[in-house]
Amino acid sequence: MQTLFTPTQLAEPGLSIANEILRKCVHCGFCTATCPTYVLLGDELDSPRGRIYQFKDMLESGKPPSEKLVRHADRCLSCLSCMTTCPASVDYMHLVDEARVRIEKTYTRPLSERLLRMLLAFVLPYPGRFRLALMGAWLAKPLAGLMPGRLKGLMQMAPARVEAASPMDRAQTFPAQGERRMRIALMTGCAQQVLRPSINEATIRLLTRHGCEVIIAERAGCCGALVHHMGQEDSSHAAAKANIEAWHALEADGGLDAIVVNASGCGTTVKDYGFMLRDDDDWSKKASWVSKNTKDITEVMTDLGIQAPALDDAPAVVYHSACSMQHGQRITQQPKTLLESAGFEVRSPAEGHLCCGSAGTYNIMQPDLASQLRERKLGNLKATKAEIVATGNIGCLEQLSGGELRVVHTVELLDWATGGQKPPGLP
Repeated sequence: MQTLFTPTQLAEPGLSIANEILRKCVHCGFCTATCPTYVLLGDELDSPRGRIYQFKDMLESGKPPSEKLVRHADRCLSCLSCMTTCPASVDYMHLVDEARVRIEKTYTRPLSERLLRMLLAFVLPYPGRFRLALMGAWLAKPLAGLMPGRLKGLMQMAPARVEAASPMDRAQTFPAQGERRMRIALMTGCAQQVLRPSINEATIRLLTRHGCEVIIAERAGCCGALVHHMGQEDSSHAAAKANIEAWHALEADGGLDAIVVNASGCGTTVKDYGFMLRDDDDWSKKASWVSKNTKDITEVMTDLGIQAPALDDAPAVVYHSACSMQHGQRITQQPKTLLESAGFEVRSPAEGHLCCGSAGTYNIMQPDLASQLRERKLGNLKATKAEIVATGNIGCLEQLSGGELRVVHTVELLDWATGGQKPPGLP
């Protein structure tokens, strides 16, 4: 793709990288076949290729984006399926990130939209606030029908019960069982520990059972993905720096073999810290160290190997690969191999490359499209006739739960199969 940036524009690091990305695009259109919004809407402007053209015009002109461009940009799930498909290796992830930062800085959204985004950024990354908000939403759920617009959907999404905070999510050290094989920092996240505290508990049991010392770091918190995908660069960088500082303190005090993340949406962002802070001389080296040493829980368990399974009759499992796992981190086979090693029969659904519609806060911000993708995904999962759905991302788990399918985290099944507790919600 030909670009027309001026030398002055190319002196800006963000635009310089955007220029390199844009020039790789060869207009082939392979990305349209795997883009969820294009599959649903059939609109070129809601395909990666169409968005690339729009981002190019916005960045080259230096003008604020139009309402039309923002609408099509907001419909992008950042599922990154286009990157898996692209034969030219176009780095769409960093291009859409740059576009969102520009939109956030130069476009004034309607008041209701700004208030909703402020609410989500204020509540979701903070477990204490989020837990209180869920309690309030649960109490007010009978009034959901009276709520305007997307607030109605938010109220209806409130869970039937709000879990108590797990004592295992506090800063502490869990010793390895037997000989120590690895020393690991576990990222406990934000929304996950509120919505499904059993995931972190199962992760800690699984890792310590397999010879890992697991440390929950002081002052580590949200990965920053939520505000990052809203284009709020300062807030996302602040979250990244807080985590980097916390994990570097552990590295200085005894060393770390890995930083483990058990929510693939978070893992994709943490692995990108080095890129996010590339121009910050005070942080770029530390950030790159974090990115290099961050692993999904299934990567670590693949290295460790699964102990002999303890289940006599393991149920059939259909594996739903989160977009952030298969497209963001390119982890595709390890989770299925681990489940098979633990004794489960693993099935794969049709259209496994398509997003379920969760995509961080997408199911809140774009409820109609998210609902269509959810129903499509549920239909494909049910068609496998598996008893359980396994996934490696809390957003997908919540998006697909609530119906007849039993949806659990992959690590909960691995913990159960090797001597741990049965995942909550299974019959």
